[in-house]
Amino acid sequence: MSESWIEEVTARLAAMAAANPVKDFEKNARGLLSSAFARLDLVTREEFDVQSQVLARAREKLAALEARVAQLEGRAK
Repeated sequence: MSESWIEEVTARLAAMAAANPVKDFEKNARGLLSSAFARLDLVTREEFDVQSQVLARAREKLAALEARVAQLEGRAK
């Protein structure tokens, strides 16, 4: 993440704070930060957790397959 991007967001937030009442500032700040985070291509916590579970299952299956291959190779010798 580049420093200029952070500086741009900070400058926009400062300008909004100076020009808007608190309610409007909060609404505008949320909108600005939401769009900024959307550009970062982040995933939600739920998506991360689901993918972690998928990876864990894949690792379990891989370990089982590796054990099975080792067993079959032992028989072939």
